[in-house]
Amino acid sequence: MLTTDFVPGTPNWLDLGAPDIDAATTFYSAVFGWTFHSAGPEAGGYGFFQRDGRTVAAVGPLMEEGASSAWTVYFHSADAEATVKAVEQAGGSVRFPPMEVFTAGRLAGFTDPTGADFAVWEPRDVKGLDAVMEPDTLCWTELYTTDAAAAKDFYRAVFSWRTQDMPMAGDLVYTVVSSPGGGKGDDTGQGGIMQLAQMHLAAGSSSEWHPYFGVTDCDATVASAAAHGATVIIPPADAPGVGRLAMLTDPAGAPFAVIKGDPTMS
Repeated sequence: MLTTDFVPGTPNWLDLGAPDIDAATTFYSAVFGWTFHSAGPEAGGYGFFQRDGRTVAAVGPLMEEGASSAWTVYFHSADAEATVKAVEQAGGSVRFPPMEVFTAGRLAGFTDPTGADFAVWEPRDVKGLDAVMEPDTLCWTELYTTDAAAAKDFYRAVFSWRTQDMPMAGDLVYTVVSSPGGGKGDDTGQGGIMQLAQMHLAAGSSSEWHPYFGVTDCDATVASAAAHGATVIIPPADAPGVGRLAMLTDPAGAPFAVIKGDPTMS
């Protein structure tokens, strides 16, 4: 499970690239009750989504020409330069090199060999998100990929992730990933890797990381999101032993998922 006791390789930050910050704030405020707190005039429009005064995500303008609105998952790095070398050696590419963010920390952006973008955060004054695993906060990360085997090899090489394959219906396999030192006891899973189905590959689907936000009522959250302009990709459905989940895109097209955990799970 996710925690705010961040160790290398665990998710420690999340931000949304949006074409309209005000519109994004209006949407996520309506759906999750978030408020927007600007990082200041020197931050170029970047700011923090907060709930009860704690940062649960961030949002900023699209910085790359031709970029689409999307959520970016960040993983903890103790040394961003070392992560650059690990990414390149494992076959990934650098979207932008390590850069200082005032005294908060350092970030760098990458693309894995299957085409999925992600980033790392090397913390200084800002360790990471203030809250996870609570209602309306990040509770899971998931990679839909064009090549699950290549993705697993890459992230194992870069972050020393452990992987556990979980057979699903048909020939599907879901891979749960965890970082050494992350989580407690047996509940160390922080995310999953899922092979895109052939029909999605044929339709042109590409590799993407998606955030999952925990909610107290999946159906009500999806209904609210749809009423405020979201598109429902996968309507609420029960996943045995996991919970009730759904996948959507926000009004600007950024994909995300919501889940109400199975209360029978310990």
